Amino acid sequence: MQDYLERIYQDVCQVNPAEPEFQQAVHEVLDTLSPVLKRHREFVDAGVLERLVEPERQYIFRVPWVDDDGKIHVNRGYRIGFNSALGPYKGGLRFHPSVNISIIKFLGFEQIFKNSLTRQRIGGGKGGSNFNPQGRSDAEIMRFCQSFMTSLYQHIGEYTDVPAGDIGVGGREIGYLFGQYRRLTNRYEAGVLTGKAVNWGGSLLRTEATGYGTVLFAASMMAKRGSDLEDKRVVVSGSGNVAIYAIEKAQQLGAHVVAFSDSSGYVFDEAGVDVALLRQVKEVQRGRVADYVKARPQATLHTKGSIWDIPCAIALPCATQNELDEAAARTLIANGVEVVAEGANMPCTPAAVELFQAANCLFGPGKAANAGGVATSALEMEQNASREQWPAEKAEAKLVRIMADIHEECAETAAEYGEPGNYVMGANIAGFVRVANAIVDQGII
Repeated sequence: MQDYLERIYQDVCQVNPAEPEFQQAVHEVLDTLSPVLKRHREFVDAGVLERLVEPERQYIFRVPWVDDDGKIHVNRGYRIGFNSALGPYKGGLRFHPSVNISIIKFLGFEQIFKNSLTRQRIGGGKGGSNFNPQGRSDAEIMRFCQSFMTSLYQHIGEYTDVPAGDIGVGGREIGYLFGQYRRLTNRYEAGVLTGKAVNWGGSLLRTEATGYGTVLFAASMMAKRGSDLEDKRVVVSGSGNVAIYAIEKAQQLGAHVVAFSDSSGYVFDEAGVDVALLRQVKEVQRGRVADYVKARPQATLHTKGSIWDIPCAIALPCATQNELDEAAARTLIANGVEVVAEGANMPCTPAAVELFQAANCLFGPGKAANAGGVATSALEMEQNASREQWPAEKAEAKLVRIMADIHEECAETAAEYGEPGNYVMGANIAGFVRVANAIVDQGII
């Protein structure tokens, strides 16, 4: 079986050269599937993996727009529908200068399994652009979003492909994208985008869901070992939605969060992060972490070194892919880390993951630990379809239940296949089996 899996991986590398992030994501999944393929030979006979590693559709398009000075700019846009066996493609749009085809494909591939774990009947997709919203005016961002949607609108729909937000795409951008979609289609199709403002079709708790869900998953892992977050020292990388609300939920559960970061450096706040101030700086002022330090003199800004140098019991990487490498993992382990839960997509390198597992550290992979965001997006679609809006308590109760179910399925699957406590294997196999059965049931399409 290993020879078969190696052949699949080599074929992916040959067909998708110079795409390291995508190759890494595929390798990480294939590396865990041998036990399930030995038990379910029908998946091999049906060519499930050969179909799963190839996107069902890919769009690359030009996005021209005009800045406030009248200068014309051109960016590149992407949308990839990876697999729709379980439902319409579902996954965010990322606006960031680092975006390229490899990153979009890795994110879309991960989304297949993440969405499968939610049991919400949604397929995997992803999109975005190398546009950088940092420092741009609202008018410039509106014009960019309108141009982006002009190229994308024919390929999406509530029963086809439902984009959402990601890095660089929040409620403001979703609003501009939806407005252009309405203009072009003459339809108020609320379910075509998620992450909308609450007053026109968004779901309460969507903003908080990914960060909350990451902490809930970490808490479930700890509970299985008879522990909890009370008085545990926590470090969170990032300072966007995921990081902010991971900090908030960790504090609600009694943890002591002492650090966060952005691309300019990291902030250490021994007294405990003031999450209300952080929200003000990042969500209202759209500032940098240095602005938090200016308003809170006891906190310190560090522009050298790594946030993972700070001793902690719980590490929550919530920034971006491959941010936590082997060296950082060794430092965390030496400093006594007990739990690592991925709030971002693939933020830990393969070498780091191996070290955490070898050290008997609880490790929650992103496709399970950060699935709360897309799960709540699917709940937003459900509310749109019924023209309802649930109270926050109902939305959070559903999120808590979904994250608990994901944790239990991952834990039970890992144990079933002889690797108790291996949440990477549990998440990959559980997500894969549900998609694989749907692919087999639906024939060659």
